Amino acid sequence: MTVIDANRMNEIEARYPEYFHRSFRQRFGGLMIAIATLLYGLYAVWFFDLPKLFAEAHWERVGIYLSQWISYDVQPEFRIQDDGSIEVRYPRFSPLGDNPHPDWLVNNPDGSITVSVSGTSRSITVSKSQTIVTAHGISVPVDVSSGAPKVVGRVPSWMTVYDDNVLANLGFAGDVSISVDRVKIRKRFIGWANFLFDPQSSFFDKPAGEVISLIVSGPRLKPDQSNLSLAFDDIWNNSEWQHGDVWTKLFQTIVMAFLGTLLGSLAAFPLAFLAARNITPNRLLNQILKRFFDFLRSVDMLIWALFLTRAFGPGPLAGSGAIFLTETGTLGKLYSEGLENIDNKPREGVKSTGAEAVLVHRYGIMPQIVPVIVSQTLYQWESNVRGATIIGAVGAGGIGLKLWEAMRTNANWENVAYMVILILIVVFLFDAASNALRHRLMGTKAH
Repeated sequence: MTVIDANRMNEIEARYPEYFHRSFRQRFGGLMIAIATLLYGLYAVWFFDLPKLFAEAHWERVGIYLSQWISYDVQPEFRIQDDGSIEVRYPRFSPLGDNPHPDWLVNNPDGSITVSVSGTSRSITVSKSQTIVTAHGISVPVDVSSGAPKVVGRVPSWMTVYDDNVLANLGFAGDVSISVDRVKIRKRFIGWANFLFDPQSSFFDKPAGEVISLIVSGPRLKPDQSNLSLAFDDIWNNSEWQHGDVWTKLFQTIVMAFLGTLLGSLAAFPLAFLAARNITPNRLLNQILKRFFDFLRSVDMLIWALFLTRAFGPGPLAGSGAIFLTETGTLGKLYSEGLENIDNKPREGVKSTGAEAVLVHRYGIMPQIVPVIVSQTLYQWESNVRGATIIGAVGAGGIGLKLWEAMRTNANWENVAYMVILILIVVFLFDAASNALRHRLMGTKAH
């Protein structure tokens, strides 16, 4: 074992003071950061009143909205006439079309009607004097022969009795509202109704095999148009899903992102050379341009879109302009910072040969700055595809406005899901294309 005397210890302490005489920040910095993070978390809990927020949140709506993303419902209404007959009605824009005859609705010999909401475990039988609700393993009769509907026997937990109607919750399968003269049922189906052909189409409600046969070799449904062209027109002009309008708006969003990013990069590139201190030794000009970049990017893209929609009206021009202004500021700052961090030796070497300023920039600066320009521009282009969706909601055109209109109705969540999936696919494709292009231009391998 080696013994270190006092002189040797003093010599080691003098040589490495950072290890033996650490400052207060070095000794307790980590602990102070942890305490500050904990205090900030407690402050955030108090400031946002998170316990009350979570306690009063309508968590049940999450399941309802998510179920509406992947399903649709049909709402038959049964009206009990004075003579005891039952009339079946459907909403005006029913997914089943104008004259539906679903197999889950059965007319019984005694005049009653049975609706299978979810197989045999959940069904409704409507007659002139009572409605029988079968669910959760029991059958509950509801008498409708008197002045108000009345549950016969014990009222189960999934059934609610009001003054003039009885509401039975059948879970995801749907629900039923029972009053004296009418019974309204909501039956839910998994999937998206009429995604290809709406009820006005000649191909509506036909099996897939029959549709393919008609398109390939069947007789023309319209004398002046081929079945293939007719099928495409019916899909493109689908009144419920509006594929043509959705895809047109999606293309507008892509064009807005591309045009705004392209113009922003073209404007930012020369301005960045003037803003870089090592390229343009004019401190006043440097500061003016850098503050100009700060101003452009500090005003959010959404705010620029609001301004431009007031100036030019709603449409993709306002969206492209908003992206252009924001990207001029963002890319100008990124380009100028990249220029200020270049190695000056290649530049000085080219300059020492007596080359003109353009050649000095071309051979002394551009090889160093191109990777930064390509990487940042492609990333901003990819990001602006998402940003263009958001600004569309304020009238700047594109699919964002279409998405906002579908959400505002609070009834077309399957259309919302359709557009969200399209946006996700576009973002994924642009992300992959951006990465591949970036690696190809920079000469590196994609991982």
